[in-house]
Amino acid sequence: MERPTLTNKQYVLPFILVTTLFFLWGFARAILDVLNKHFQNALNISMSQSALIQVTTYLGYFIMAIPAGWFINRHGYRTGVIFGLTLFGVGALLFIPGAEAGTFYAYLGALFIIGCGLVFLETSANPYVTELGNPVTATSRLNFSQSFNGLGSLSATFIVGQFFFSGPKTSGKVVVPYAILGIVVLIIAVIFSRVKLPEISHKETTEDEERGTRIVKLFRHHTMFVFGLFALLAYEIAEISINSYFINFVTAKGWMDDNMASIVLTAALAFFMLGRFGGSWIMRTVKAEHMLLYCAAGSVICMGLVLCNFGKVSMIALVCNYIFEAIMFPTIFSLALRGLGNLTKSASSLLMMTPIGGCGFLLMSLIADSTGAMSLPFVIPFLCYFIVLLFASELTRKGNGPVLHL
Repeated sequence: MERPTLTNKQYVLPFILVTTLFFLWGFARAILDVLNKHFQNALNISMSQSALIQVTTYLGYFIMAIPAGWFINRHGYRTGVIFGLTLFGVGALLFIPGAEAGTFYAYLGALFIIGCGLVFLETSANPYVTELGNPVTATSRLNFSQSFNGLGSLSATFIVGQFFFSGPKTSGKVVVPYAILGIVVLIIAVIFSRVKLPEISHKETTEDEERGTRIVKLFRHHTMFVFGLFALLAYEIAEISINSYFINFVTAKGWMDDNMASIVLTAALAFFMLGRFGGSWIMRTVKAEHMLLYCAAGSVICMGLVLCNFGKVSMIALVCNYIFEAIMFPTIFSLALRGLGNLTKSASSLLMMTPIGGCGFLLMSLIADSTGAMSLPFVIPFLCYFIVLLFASELTRKGNGPVLHL
């Protein structure tokens, strides 16, 4: 039997263009992981205070996710992408007057606008990619596109990390990378405004005739979507918090300085990217829910080793976790959207509220600042990966696949 292709011939150009967006928001989100430590050094603020960087950015996701879904339902994926890119670019350029103001809160305002733009991009691009080809390869296709998210992440931590952690530590250094990013993003917005992208239509279902909003219908009829929503929130809490805490953790342990920590984080994100490329390839032959089950079990074990504070073994486990978690976001996302028809765009907007989980870094910071135990905060991602494990186990049970007995 011939293996289905990743995408159809008529969708190759849209698939390539939309995949570039994954790189952009990966870059934008990963900058936060080095910006966090940079502001601690330059503004002499605590880890808990610097966590407001993540809280503010991901608050934009939470507030704007449902409006983004409404906007995309009315105006389509392409318009959603253009509007998201415009907000993203404007927010990045606002770092210029933010530097003139010279206050931490001015930067937070710009980051909030960037977060609002990113949620429009992700709400548009994630479900759109799952539709550009055979439904059988939807999860594999989204993992492939999300791999470029990983490429954007490691590019940001290496390039921006080297820029921030070499030479004088001044808050004004943030202007350069954000100004360049803003200009590039606005140019890409112009390109998307000139290119036609096919809109994907869904078949009418019996649910369309029912009264009630799309969101009510999702919660009333699709229990696995609701489970997937909470599993994705748990994953986002774990993934974003670990990335944000990484440099603080390894430097506090005395294993390396800030500059070397940013390089090691870049290497970890390279493993993350390779994990997504590899996962995309494997899932062309292995069921996505099975892959998710095994990877979630791997992450739970890795976090357990970090919690046990085994020195270098914990460091190795922390880096290995990046391989296991790599396929989780796109896999949970596509599995949660499976079979939703006309509810897909609304479901996607709900799923894109989950990056509010980035605020979990604030909780990890508070635990670290109050107890002085740098390993203890990893109990949060440990519990989160366990929720993902439960979701994967339930999916495999429903699909008569291998079940992990918990």
